[in-house]
Amino acid sequence: MANYEDTERRKLEKIAQKDGRLPPVQSLTLKWPVLHVGDVPRIIEERWDFTILGMVEEPKKFTWKESRALPQSEVISDFHCVTRWSRLDNRWKGVLFTDVLKSVKMQPGVEFVSVLAEEGYTANIPLVDLARRDVLFTFEHDGEPLAADHGGPLRLIVPHLYAWKSVKWVRGFVLLDHDRLGFWERNGYHAYGDPWKEQRYSGR
Repeated sequence: MANYEDTERRKLEKIAQKDGRLPPVQSLTLKWPVLHVGDVPRIIEERWDFTILGMVEEPKKFTWKESRALPQSEVISDFHCVTRWSRLDNRWKGVLFTDVLKSVKMQPGVEFVSVLAEEGYTANIPLVDLARRDVLFTFEHDGEPLAADHGGPLRLIVPHLYAWKSVKWVRGFVLLDHDRLGFWERNGYHAYGDPWKEQRYSGR
């Protein structure tokens, strides 16, 4: 069985390479590896909230029930990890970043976003990247509730950047007029993280 699966994976990998869907040195995976720092947090939905802070006229906070009541969208996109694997055609269901952003009035000059997650984890992403039509906060993957070890109950998905920017266990974001490096970025990862340019480590 393992040999059959590997043969099938290699076959699909060659097709993806031919179609230009795999960034440099990435390998196709049919599974979804689990990678994160620390333990999987235990989240109680009744105590969960999502906060928008920073350069807004008034901060906004959602409960879990309120977040699920926002307009929902479905997006199919590829997923590229900095550890050199890619998983194609993931089906995500959730709320587009742009739809969440409509709940606040931004102040002039916002250019960057600091994404907030459990246990103080953060990631920095330019606002223009989050405004793309395939960027969303997801609570479902391939028709199933997003598993806790993959970032459930809510995860940010930013398909065109390396997967560490797709923050697990997300709890909100801060709108800024300047770039504020996140956890991995302060520890040697690239500030932007474009997989097609192999922006893995160091430098801005």
